[in-house]
Amino acid sequence: MKKLVLFVSILSLCQIKAQIDPVKYPTFTNIDEAINSKKTVYSMSFREKGLFNLPPQISKLNSLFFLNIMGNKLEKMDQEIFALTELEILNVNENSIKYIPDEIGTLKKLNTFSMNLNGLTSINPNVAKLQNLKAVHFDANNLNVFPEALMEIPSLEEINLQGNQISIIADRLKRIKHLKFLNLSENQINDLGNLSFPKNLKYLELQQNAIVKLPENLFKSKNLEFLNVSSNGITELSTRIGGLKNIVSMNLANNKLKNIPEEISQLKKLKTLILTGNPIDKIKIERLRNLMPETQIYF
Repeated sequence: MKKLVLFVSILSLCQIKAQIDPVKYPTFTNIDEAINSKKTVYSMSFREKGLFNLPPQISKLNSLFFLNIMGNKLEKMDQEIFALTELEILNVNENSIKYIPDEIGTLKKLNTFSMNLNGLTSINPNVAKLQNLKAVHFDANNLNVFPEALMEIPSLEEINLQGNQISIIADRLKRIKHLKFLNLSENQINDLGNLSFPKNLKYLELQQNAIVKLPENLFKSKNLEFLNVSSNGITELSTRIGGLKNIVSMNLANNKLKNIPEEISQLKKLKTLILTGNPIDKIKIERLRNLMPETQIYF
């Protein structure tokens, strides 16, 4: 699993780098070259340098908007980071950091914050001060509850919490009004109650948990396009499934479903339905295929 998260984190970094003009904003990898540069330094990477601490001189680079310190041996976030108040993108993936300091709240301009593959057991409440955040990546840590601080940041569009130990989610998700992408796969969720979801949500990943029943409120998600709840213990689907009017892809593989409600045929935009690994009779599958000729059904 951690290899997969590592791949995803590297992919995310590549996507972030693609947003940076390498001519206008060259990325420095040597602190001395950056300090002595006659041009303003906007982007700095210490990726996989074997660092235990950041060079103290980095605090002089007060125009930095991109900092990549992934793949080092850091056990804490050095105070020099918090002097970089122009930071917009911070990548701290693949270190050994166990907590986020209170000073994180000083990075008011941060819009992308990645701390995959560390040792976080909780998220500092001061993260809620980062009201410009658009994306957070806390995959493969040791979180056991959904971070409350994230529910106080309505600007968030993407939350990645894959591969933690989350079992508890307070029913305040809908406060993240602009959330479009939510990844809670590979956690320990077994009961979602009747959790409400943000109305703008488009992508929801809940695969590889221990979910037995999907919350009724999920089927009010009219903007949801991609849903993955494979490899859980789901025994039945609500007849309200027809409320997912814009769903394009639904992965229900490897659950305990014996029946699929006919109301699923109301999903006119559904192109892909994955039902492999469920104890459903083939006759029921054929009936479903007749009801949904425009949907590719995998069984």
